[in-house]
Formats: sequence, structure tokens, C-alpha cells
Amino acid sequence: MADYSEKFYLVRSDILPEAMKKTLDAKRMLDRGKAASVYEAVNQVGLSRSAFYKYKDAVYPFQQMVKEQIVTLFFHLEDQKGSLSQLLSVAAEFGCNVLTIHQTIPIQGKANVTLSLNTTGMNAGMNRLLQQLQDLEFFDNVEVLSSGA
Repeated sequence: MADYSEKFYLVRSDILPEAMKKTLDAKRMLDRGKAASVYEAVNQVGLSRSAFYKYKDAVYPFQQMVKEQIVTLFFHLEDQKGSLSQLLSVAAEFGCNVLTIHQTIPIQGKANVTLSLNTTGMNAGMNRLLQQLQDLEFFDNVEVLSSGA
């Protein structure tokens, strides 16, 4: 018989037992302050306290289990008013946290920008972010210099 005690699995939410889903909902309510106690949270989601305590340390949202992701991007930026601001707005729109920004002094109307982002909270894929950045009219190209934790 296999020992499942320390193994982790990625499972689609639609096949989870209802008690596990409700445990996740109750934990989310507690984390966000929408319930003041376990008793209040389980009552709001329709779960017994015993089921909550059975699953609370065993089930987590996938995003909570993923390590912090740091990506460094490099841009050739045209020297236009507001271009860096638009770049940062796109990063924020995608849920990225800006860690560092380095911009060279513009020479012949162009500056190099290196941007390090924490993408842990990103609400879309990296390819969509890169495409949105490349669609901005003041960039020649966007390069990924590094990706990882």
C-alpha cells in the first residue's frame, strides 16, 4: 500500500468533495476578515466545524502553494512623456509587483529599461503580459532576461 502522508497532488476543483471546497471558502473568509471566527465562517458556508478542522491543514489554493516568481524584463523605450508610466500601469494591471526599475539616460531618443517583477499575483499568463507590453507603441521589443525564484 502506498504512503500518501507527505505527497502533494494538483487536483481540479470540480472533483474535490464539497467539504474541502467549503473548507477553502471558510479559510478565505477568515483570511479576508469576512468572518471573525471559525464558528462564524463555517456557519456562513454551511460546513461543520469538525469537517473544517479535518481539512484545514490539508487543502490550500494552488496560488498559495506556488513560490514567489521573479521575472526580469529588458526594453528599448522611446523617450516619450508618460511611456514609463504606461509600462508600469500594464504591469500593475496584470497584478505584478514592481521590485526594481533601472532606466538609462536617453541617447538618440531611446533609453534602456530593466524591470524586475514579482509575478506571484499575476492574473494572466506571461505570454499575454509580454504581448500587451509589445503592443505599446513606444517599445521596439521586450526581452525576458531571467525568470525564476
